Amino acid sequence: MASTAPRPAACVLGQRITVRGTLTGEEDLVVEGRVEGSVSLAGHLVVAVGGVLEADLDVQSVEVHGEVRGDIVASESITIDKGAFVAGNVRAPRVIIHDGAQFQGAVEMEVDLPEGLARGLTR
Repeated sequence: MASTAPRPAACVLGQRITVRGTLTGEEDLVVEGRVEGSVSLAGHLVVAVGGVLEADLDVQSVEVHGEVRGDIVASESITIDKGAFVAGNVRAPRVIIHDGAQFQGAVEMEVDLPEGLARGLTR
């Protein structure tokens, strides 16, 4: 029988909290404050409006509504919302940059193309 247990609520770093150093975890995280250093997270990260990360990120997925200055690597997806600012390179299988977002950097997407299409592109 499949588990129907609800997913635990995300941990929240409030607006008046600053973390310096390496932040690691297995759960979801919402940053409303400031993080300086690096973030390695096996869960989903939300950078809230007003949240500032001067950090390299290695996460499952991330939604940026605030500001990130650093490279972002996600195993699933990266979403940069309208009004958000990202300065750094991003790499994920799925990258979404909404109209009105500010982005400075390079995008690398890991895409598995169908074999026939992949062969046609290499000619």
